[in-house]
Amino acid sequence: MLIDILAAGGDAPANKFGFVEAMKEGGPIAWSILTVLVIMSIGSFYILITKLLEQNKIFAQYKAVRSNFWRANTLSEGAAKLDKNSAWRQMVDDGLAAEAQHLKMTDSLEAHDWLHGSLARSENLINSKLAGGLSFLATVGATSPFVGLLGTVIGIYRALINIGLAGSASIDKVAGPVGEALIMTAIGLLVAVPAVLAYNWLQARNKKIAELLTGFSTDLLANITSKGAVKPALAAAPVKAAPAAPAKPVAAPAKP
Repeated sequence: MLIDILAAGGDAPANKFGFVEAMKEGGPIAWSILTVLVIMSIGSFYILITKLLEQNKIFAQYKAVRSNFWRANTLSEGAAKLDKNSAWRQMVDDGLAAEAQHLKMTDSLEAHDWLHGSLARSENLINSKLAGGLSFLATVGATSPFVGLLGTVIGIYRALINIGLAGSASIDKVAGPVGEALIMTAIGLLVAVPAVLAYNWLQARNKKIAELLTGFSTDLLANITSKGAVKPALAAAPVKAAPAAPAKPVAAPAKP
């Protein structure tokens, strides 16, 4: 008998106030809000990773532009050294195409104006592609706290209903709904903060790429209009020092 009493007293009480229990008590509305927040979070990290890889690729390709492209004799020869799907190759191809199109024109449109407009259009297309998906990050950062707040309001409302039905604000009546409300608030913030940080970071990197594209576009325009005479200043290649000549052995003095 004593053993049975001690065994019954030693059983740990079931946890009725955990995350899953709070979500179950919230019902379909709580699970729906949680699903929306999870989708927002997954989408934010997907855009962050894909855009980061895309930006890193453009920065890596720019090194080839500085080291190989401008050392070529012609733009066509230099374009062959660039990746076919790179942003830099696209701008070179668009510039050469604009030059060929201007030769076919019969009006008095200046070559500089036509080439400048064509390169600016190419640059804008690249910047628009890089900015794709960032609006989703901005939307998530702005709306996910309010989606979590919706779950918070519903949880508090259910807690008030339980208090009214029970006639008292006992902890067992309000712990579940209040816990659900706090969880939704926390999840909304956890989704919003990374999205905002990712948006600002990617925007700053896109701005740096846009500056590089503008400089490259200006160099292309100068090179095309000058028929290849104007090129950007490149760092001189390091000159290897000539190996030192081996020292000749010194003859020993003759003994008397």
